[in-house]
Amino acid sequence: MERRGRQPKTTSSAAPHQSPAKRDRRLSMFEKESYAQILKERLRESFHDVQYVEPPFDDSIADIGKEWKSALAKLKFANSYRMEPLKKFQAHSVETKIQQILKETLKDVKYDDKAFSHLSLELADQVLSAVKEFGFHRYKFIIKVLFIQKTGQAINIASRWIWDVAWDSWVEAKHETESYVALVLVFALYCE
Repeated sequence: MERRGRQPKTTSSAAPHQSPAKRDRRLSMFEKESYAQILKERLRESFHDVQYVEPPFDDSIADIGKEWKSALAKLKFANSYRMEPLKKFQAHSVETKIQQILKETLKDVKYDDKAFSHLSLELADQVLSAVKEFGFHRYKFIIKVLFIQKTGQAINIASRWIWDVAWDSWVEAKHETESYVALVLVFALYCE
């Protein structure tokens, strides 16, 4: 009976006297003599040509735009060992900008649950691009957009995060009409 999935072993006449014990054995990192050799091999395989370009952190970053981003993609960065941001997240200025976006976008909008699912994504994209224009370097942003229909109910919204109190922050902006409440939450998390 033929077994499937297994090929029969064939012997080669080219190396009949080679035994499995003669093959080169991989070095173990637990042997005292071989540990230094393993480290040398790993360092030889790695490369150390790292370039660093200090990005512009003033308002001219919007003018540079795509040219700076395309040049940035080709470069490899060294660790700057910076533990705090160059420009701390300014909650008040971000809040006023988000309030302005909410007023412009939602000034003539009536409550429609089907339209709000698409509108919440567009609004989150607008808020994210507006927050990124401030140029907070090394901050990651999480945007939550909530539309709540007013039907006489109460609502509690809670978010929990583990973060650095010194550098991380959040902003809340609210737009209220007769039929709904739009709530935008922006969480700014500093990444070292």
